[in-house]
Amino acid sequence: MVTYAFVVTDESEAWAVLGDASRRAIIERLSAGPCSVTELADDMPISRPAVSQHLKVLREAGIVRDEPHGRQRVYSIDAARLDRYRRQLDQFWADALGNLASSNNERERESG
Repeated sequence: MVTYAFVVTDESEAWAVLGDASRRAIIERLSAGPCSVTELADDMPISRPAVSQHLKVLREAGIVRDEPHGRQRVYSIDAARLDRYRRQLDQFWADALGNLASSNNERERESG
């Protein structure tokens, strides 16, 4: 068995965290409301330990938080942190698409 350790040291590295389909599915599920690892695992095609590992990555990135409820931990989204990442992504795409449009306009002027 292979164990992977993930550590996110700054916000730019957090984008790699969101690139995993299982972690995106966890975020999508948690957007409907808080739940335990068991509840998440019941809805996913991966094992409970795998869900726990993904939650650890998301927690270390600050995207989810957990609270003890009896013998279980209940996970929820940190909406402010996730919104900050969304704004960064929006800005990335606005810049990238703006640069692409400028580049295309420049090529058209040079060829026209």
